[in-house]
Amino acid sequence: MLSRKMTEAINQQINAELYSAYLYLSMQAYFDSVGLPGSANWMRVQAMEEFTHADRLYKYMTERGAKVTMMPIKGPDTEWDSPLAVFEAVCAHEQKVTGLINNLIDLATEERDHATVNALQWFVSEQVEEESSANAVVQKLSLMGDAKGGLFMIDRELGARVFTPPAASAE
Repeated sequence: MLSRKMTEAINQQINAELYSAYLYLSMQAYFDSVGLPGSANWMRVQAMEEFTHADRLYKYMTERGAKVTMMPIKGPDTEWDSPLAVFEAVCAHEQKVTGLINNLIDLATEERDHATVNALQWFVSEQVEEESSANAVVQKLSLMGDAKGGLFMIDRELGARVFTPPAASAE
């Protein structure tokens, strides 16, 4: 059984993961509106990943006998100055999420909740991947500068991203 404090913290993390999905859907809408379908696809895949993160936490809580409580999701930003600004916002957001995961692990460690520490290790690895993936796009867009042809090449590359659900054995 999860403690009340751990239950509240994981419920807040579920909300944060759902907010992340909402944010990435908003970014998808931005890219759709400026005619960059590959970037829109990248964001759609990112949103789907965030939904699976929330679901993974939801399932963990129910397995531990805790009550999942849905909370209001804050509205995300809807406008950005450029594709680079969007991906810089993704990097900043993923760094924030990494901090939230680290705080959850700190709480679980403090409470000597080894099962939760173990369950959260998957998220630690996932955040390394999330930050790296977003940073790679920022680096490409930064190197591209004002070359519009480069933007379309990067957009085509981002369009190849495919959502792959986590393996069932990892759940």
